[in-house]
Amino acid sequence: MGTTASQLGKDSLSEYQELTFLTKQEILLAHKRFTELQNRDERNHLNATRVPMEKILTLPELKSNPFRKRICHVFSTSEAKDGSLTFEDFLDLLSAFSDSATLEIKSHYAFRIFDFDDDGTLDCGDLEKLVNCLTGETDETRLNSEEMRQLISNILEESDIDKDGTVNLSEFQHVISRSPDFVSSFKIVL
Repeated sequence: MGTTASQLGKDSLSEYQELTFLTKQEILLAHKRFTELQNRDERNHLNATRVPMEKILTLPELKSNPFRKRICHVFSTSEAKDGSLTFEDFLDLLSAFSDSATLEIKSHYAFRIFDFDDDGTLDCGDLEKLVNCLTGETDETRLNSEEMRQLISNILEESDIDKDGTVNLSEFQHVISRSPDFVSSFKIVL
């Protein structure tokens, strides 16, 4: 463990603690897990290298998450928009999904993850993709078009306060604030 801490550096460790909802131990574990995903020759250049989304998705904590690719895309700072993550992107992801993150932070990132077309609203297309991610996209689990239409209509009836046909961030946060299980279920623990 001494080499992990020294590779990260005490100043960097302190700064990461200040900028995230993660503890020193969680940051060190994140560092260990991230470097395990890097190629051997990249391990000395922690912040200069990106780990491809395909490697990030091999983490057991993400493997079974139906939103795993969207999570990578939302937290990636890659100009190529390929879902690859730097160590700092990885820390941001873990911080937002940590037990210590606030409801506001968690709901903000949940909204971005569910906003599949990145237009700042959840419209019918986003809601359909969201439902398909949750139910699975096999013929046995997929809702038929009438069931989907009815479900989306119900979601909008409950959530779309300004009745513009979409759910914006504040409407989403309002709905989430009435869901006591959201904060405890929106987490990833290494």
